[in-house]
Amino acid sequence: MTDSLLSLKDVACAYDDRVVLNDFNLEVCAGQIVCLLGLSGCGKTTVLRAIAGFEPVIEGSIKLRNTIVSNSNFMLPPEKRGLGMVFQDYALFPHMNVTDNICFGLRGATKSEKRNVSSEMLNMVGLSDMGERFAHELSGGQQQRIALARALAVKPDLILMDEPFSNLDVELRERLGVDVREILKEVGTSAIMVTHDQSEAFALADIVGVMQEGKIMQWDTPYNLYHEPVNKSVAGFVGQGVFLEGELLTPKSVLTEMGVIQGSCSYSWEIGTKVDVLLRPDDIVPDPDSKLRGEVVYRAFRGASIMYTLKLESGNEVLALFSGHFDYSVGDVIGFRLSVEHLIGFVE
Repeated sequence: MTDSLLSLKDVACAYDDRVVLNDFNLEVCAGQIVCLLGLSGCGKTTVLRAIAGFEPVIEGSIKLRNTIVSNSNFMLPPEKRGLGMVFQDYALFPHMNVTDNICFGLRGATKSEKRNVSSEMLNMVGLSDMGERFAHELSGGQQQRIALARALAVKPDLILMDEPFSNLDVELRERLGVDVREILKEVGTSAIMVTHDQSEAFALADIVGVMQEGKIMQWDTPYNLYHEPVNKSVAGFVGQGVFLEGELLTPKSVLTEMGVIQGSCSYSWEIGTKVDVLLRPDDIVPDPDSKLRGEVVYRAFRGASIMYTLKLESGNEVLALFSGHFDYSVGDVIGFRLSVEHLIGFVE
């Protein structure tokens, strides 16, 4: 593991008398891209603002490069923290062309140095011929690339991104997220992004922290968040799925109305314990010869795949993600089987 670049220890922040963060801890290592993921009001933007120096901390401390930049008695100004910022609304200056926007933070640099930096940044973000254009002449995706180029121009160790893709359409968000990740990895710059969008978080980040009520519920890789959530709250928030009631048969198997579900996880609960099992849409695969049947009550076409809502004989519903080649209509009764590699169970 590389050296720690950023450390938040027991941080508390409040607006008036309302505590938003309490005993909040976070560590980011050099070269890492991390994301704070959660619904509005969970405290993720407050964390970002505290790191940037826009929000004071009332308890705890924030360290950058092993130096305290915030605690209850001290707050280093934002401009002295050496951070890059990418905002939700891009924050490009409308009266400046792209080159001048990118070079805005290069105080003291010569015209030649600015020209070289601008050319380097524009090449990096794939907009080498856009230097003389103004913000209103660019698409949303192009503006976001320029905002990233401006943040990278000052060569920061860490970039903070506040819902950076929320103003873009879904397809562009995902594509740009992959591009931004590649750029950050290429230059070796660490980044923290906050978002409510799981697809953005998973496309960009090495590590994701799922936040709720000012706390990180789980700090993990996207894969582990999806397949090994630490509690029912994270399981219900990350990805899609439904919970089925069951009974623990063995440490690795649960009896449900759909039969015995087995997986790689082992549980230490007493045999016979009532368990809520999480079924993901990809745990269900079509099988016309199976005894398990479900009626299609809803379908959402997604091109390469179709998400079906299937009603079981009991009246319970499950989600099934099938290849787009399996084209069923609402009202069809179809056969399916379970393919569960990750047994995810919780008890009340």
